[in-house]
Amino acid sequence: MEKHLHDEQDWPMGTLLWFAVVVWFSSSLLSQSAFMAVHGLPYDAVSMLKSLGPVYYLIVAMELAMWVAVIAWGGHRFVARRRAVTA
Repeated sequence: MEKHLHDEQDWPMGTLLWFAVVVWFSSSLLSQSAFMAVHGLPYDAVSMLKSLGPVYYLIVAMELAMWVAVIAWGGHRFVARRRAVTA
């Protein structure tokens, strides 16, 4: 029989990232649905963020930093895998 190389309780990072995407999408969909059920129209996320005042810029900066980090991490993994394949 084939032995497992990883502990059975250890989940791969890709699986965890997909779970995070599904949770994010589902929560966004449910939030928008609940708002529409109460108010009849979808909410405008930009207007909601701008109502926060100067904190809006901090939130936008944090989101941009997060996306840059995710893209850099993905790029690093891609390059590392390409090097492993060609080596």
